[in-house]
Amino acid sequence: MKPLFILQLLFIYLPSDGRTFRCDYDYFKDINGYIKYQEIPANWREARLRCHLEGSKLASPLNPGLRYAMLRYSNTSVCGVFTGLHSTFSRGDYFSVEGVPLARVPHTWTEGEPNNDKDKEGCIVMLSDGTFADVNCAETFPYLCYKKAAPNMFMSECGTSDTAYKLDRRTGSCYKFHQFPRTWSRAYMTCAAEGGYLAVINSDTEAKVLSELYTKMGVPIPYAGEYWTLVAHVGVHDWNEHGEWLTIHGDTIKDAGYDKFSPGEPNNSSSEFCGAIYRSGLFDDFWCERRAQFICEKDPEFLTCDHEQ
Repeated sequence: MKPLFILQLLFIYLPSDGRTFRCDYDYFKDINGYIKYQEIPANWREARLRCHLEGSKLASPLNPGLRYAMLRYSNTSVCGVFTGLHSTFSRGDYFSVEGVPLARVPHTWTEGEPNNDKDKEGCIVMLSDGTFADVNCAETFPYLCYKKAAPNMFMSECGTSDTAYKLDRRTGSCYKFHQFPRTWSRAYMTCAAEGGYLAVINSDTEAKVLSELYTKMGVPIPYAGEYWTLVAHVGVHDWNEHGEWLTIHGDTIKDAGYDKFSPGEPNNSSSEFCGAIYRSGLFDDFWCERRAQFICEKDPEFLTCDHEQ
């Protein structure tokens, strides 16, 4: 029973100096950091990316404090949880996503592990008893994200520690222009992970806001690959009913308050089923699988929370 008592002492809701990260993360005093249990299983690559997009890292039991904190959640998962320990860059060379070698991480292998079954196991899970097993990175497991607290980590007026989000008082929403290009689906995932959503235009005023943001931020960046520079992904999709344009919230763009396409659009040029905007703020139908810059929108109140017990 003693380990459980230790875990209870570790867990509190708010740092004593008022620092905050996100209300969907729990604060642990002894590690001076935040942890979130991701209950939807994912493969290792997707797990790492999700934590990264949320502003954290795929958690590993790098020290006894982190191990105890992680065990509080891994006990809820019979199959174990992914750790950030991987050998995806070099077979057999395990490091955490922070670059800590496995040899420096306190660990015990479960019986029969590691076995590198079929020479395809390059990721590590932690079982509910705290032991390790190597697994195929393509398998799916729950996982934990970890964010170390920092002196300059404070909630902005946008309800996030991400200072790239800026409040526009004309609409009451916060916006972030992502210069790194992604497909529409990855853009959707990125915005969701940040506590927002692909921008939804509800008025001419909001179209002007996004047009101004795009004009200011939408410049080509060095990128090892092709991407479209003339448009930016936004929260419009045909929901696989080709020809009917809806927002990601399920409204027709007309009912949402803005349905203005650029002249000649939509033209459905070789299967364009996702929505984007030009710098003018006018809509374009665009290829879902092609990379482009994109705009996230966030409710200033989302991810803020009352930490009082």
